[in-house]
Amino acid sequence: MENSCCAKNNLEKKDRGILKGLLYGIFPHSFCIGFIIFSAVGAVAVTSVLKKVMMNPYFLQILFALSIIMATFSAIIYLKKCNCFNKQGVRSKWKYLIILYGMTIFINFLMFSYVLPILANIGSPNAKIEAASFLELSLRVDIPCAGHAPLIIDELKKIKGIESIKFESPDIFKITYDPVQTSPEKIMAAEILKTYKAKIN
Repeated sequence: MENSCCAKNNLEKKDRGILKGLLYGIFPHSFCIGFIIFSAVGAVAVTSVLKKVMMNPYFLQILFALSIIMATFSAIIYLKKCNCFNKQGVRSKWKYLIILYGMTIFINFLMFSYVLPILANIGSPNAKIEAASFLELSLRVDIPCAGHAPLIIDELKKIKGIESIKFESPDIFKITYDPVQTSPEKIMAAEILKTYKAKIN
């Protein structure tokens, strides 16, 4: 009976570690997710506020550091609650800590590599080139993470003559434009590309 109770407690701790890892992995990306959602629904006021936060060139490092800090605070609270906030206690709770940090890092990787690149093209479908006069420009933009793709797309779309923009992870932007109205030089001169440097791919 005691073994059964022990196994149940260990399972609950494992579940808590997984759930916390998920939360600490996803929460720091709420700015990127929020920007994507509010851009799609046309909430200009909200996206302009989020844009100021996302203009930091060290945004990726800040997000990852925030995830690890949150997981560390959680681990400290957990260890203190269990009276295990010492070297021996850390060794005894290593499975919980591995799960917590492992999930936090894994979710960050998942967000950067898969989720945000997919979300980046939401609300920005790649229009089919119907006119023979349209040209395509491929830009490699030095963005900290795929969550910044909607920010770049949103700013570049303000340039008259750009018909569509498609993001390809990790940093490629395929731009379809009308050469009568704009040019690669004008596109490269966009204000956003002064913060996030770009080169023709």
